[in-house]
Amino acid sequence: MVSKKSTTLKVILLSLALGISVSSCTNPGSGLIDKTTGVNDKTAGGYVKQDPAQQEYKDVSTTAEKLINEKSPDRNFKITELLEVYTQVVSGTNYKLICKYTDKSGANTAEIVIYKDLQGKFSLTSEGATTTMTVKSTISMSDKEDNPSVNDSTQSLTLEFSSPLNADTLSGEVKLYMLKSNGEQVEEPSTATIDKNNSMLLNIAKKDGTKFTEGEEYKVAISKNVKSTDGRTLEKDFTGYFATNYSLNLGSVGIPELNGARSLIVCVSDIHLGGDIAYSEFKSNETPFVDFLTKIKQSPNVKELVIAGDLIDEWFIPAQTDTFEGKTQADFVKKVATTHKPVIDALNNIITDNKVKVTYVPGNHDLLITEEDIKSILPGISQARDVKGLGTYSPADHSEIAFEHGHRYNIFCAPDPISNRSITKTDSILPPGYFFTRIATASVVEKAIAKKNGTVIPPVIIPNVTGDSENPYFLYWQTLKNLLINLPIQEGFNDKIIKTNIDGFTADYAMSDVFPSQNTSNGPIDAVLYKGMAETWDQRQELNLVPVNIPVNDAIKYAALSTDLDDKSETQYFKNPASNKRIVVFGHSHAAFVRPSVNTKSQKTIYANSGTWIDNNPGTGSTTMNFVVITPPKTNATTEYVNIYTYSKDGTITRLPNPQAITNLNK
Repeated sequence: MVSKKSTTLKVILLSLALGISVSSCTNPGSGLIDKTTGVNDKTAGGYVKQDPAQQEYKDVSTTAEKLINEKSPDRNFKITELLEVYTQVVSGTNYKLICKYTDKSGANTAEIVIYKDLQGKFSLTSEGATTTMTVKSTISMSDKEDNPSVNDSTQSLTLEFSSPLNADTLSGEVKLYMLKSNGEQVEEPSTATIDKNNSMLLNIAKKDGTKFTEGEEYKVAISKNVKSTDGRTLEKDFTGYFATNYSLNLGSVGIPELNGARSLIVCVSDIHLGGDIAYSEFKSNETPFVDFLTKIKQSPNVKELVIAGDLIDEWFIPAQTDTFEGKTQADFVKKVATTHKPVIDALNNIITDNKVKVTYVPGNHDLLITEEDIKSILPGISQARDVKGLGTYSPADHSEIAFEHGHRYNIFCAPDPISNRSITKTDSILPPGYFFTRIATASVVEKAIAKKNGTVIPPVIIPNVTGDSENPYFLYWQTLKNLLINLPIQEGFNDKIIKTNIDGFTADYAMSDVFPSQNTSNGPIDAVLYKGMAETWDQRQELNLVPVNIPVNDAIKYAALSTDLDDKSETQYFKNPASNKRIVVFGHSHAAFVRPSVNTKSQKTIYANSGTWIDNNPGTGSTTMNFVVITPPKTNATTEYVNIYTYSKDGTITRLPNPQAITNLNK
């Protein structure tokens, strides 16, 4: 079976960033007050708000409890809930704890300050009942209007106060607003009722009893005039923002809140259609993918389908195999279309229906596939291309969005129109990742066991006397060596096993042709293929329209990091002052997730990775059958949503964590 071993290949190839790396999901969460009080980030006196759930602060609260009981042994003081924590770094550290407690006099809320000196010794600074209340929400809220937290629609939301509420102080002091695209805040008729079983809980709902409307942004405002039964108030007015997500429904039913409007932009990538099912990575997922495409066609709400690269796989082919079998690339593409006829038919059905625009963007595994090749199997499809093997797509009416595969920024996978032209005598662009993918695929097919006898271990090279100029080649050799150790093949290091007859290459090559080499210890580092790759990297980036230059050492060294591709959304777009993109979607890494960020103008931005549809996608938490859905604001609404989903073989759609929203993009 190829599929089980293919998982091993994917884990290893992620290090080379050949289009199969696994990304870790981070969430800067700019401006979020996720289920917290209205006090955000910093308070007067230089205190910084911290997460009370962290173990460090739980330990500090235990210490505080001990210090108070040492001071008053008969009090029986016990902290029952840590509400908030603030820290202030002076010569040591001050910890301010807002907590619920019990003692022999009953239950109350206190503010405790303890100090830890530079030797780690704690002392009690102050402790006393608070004169203010705190409040937190049962749903995620933000303190920023342009960065609302995203929640599923619900019938009501609950706010939990730190003290029992006085019902007589609520009238007119708790309000719910719906925010509109023209800046208007429309007050929603709402109810605010104290929970019958817990007077510290306040339930807020729409007066008509319906759920919060999907696709809308809401503001909750609570005046500090609201009081507890013992006269406590909030330190300041509480304001929280949240947006209600859409309940995705592909197929003919659609999303009711969109009223039949076509606005959804759906993105898939990394399907990897191969010409030979024997070693294809896309077999068992073909039927559900066709089912997914059928639902896209039926949906009354989908406006565009973007295929962000690696639709066709011209790389994942065993080294010993003649890719074109003595024929042409056009013949290969037709063979792929025949092998995966149900997929091609489903795509053509969408295209000819002429209701959903379908756009193809090249990836690294199909960077040689020409516009004419794609047209030959998908006539009528739109294609987004800039230089050969690359493309970026922004929908005509949504210039804030950019879709691309992401290989443009990877030294192993970006088109190389320079290094090998003295060999091919053509306008060849195949990057080094192609050759190693061929070797790695052979390892998968052969199911070879790692050898220790030396023939599959490349000859050692060491940094030489020429210094920094050849350091990139040493880094390159290290990367390839580590991968080859984990993906051995049965043939020898010098055996000419890599059949080409592609992109101007006609010879058969050995692993020794792919690896940098050193004839004498401490001598110059040389190469057969990709000779001069480091020296021409800057020029290669210019030719490939890379906006922000990536230093060659960084390009090689960090390409092995799982987050490298995702970080390029920051450097090339969000932290690039020349870019106006607010939403960027890459494929390539096969790691589906979404995360927020901010640009140089302090505006919220969103990055999403569209994942993959291959049968087996390894890595902790990795999924497959992924797709991104961008939902622009509906009429008069403020909010544009970015969600990532997985499709299952029974047709179930599951949303992945951390949905994001941006408001008022046109302001």
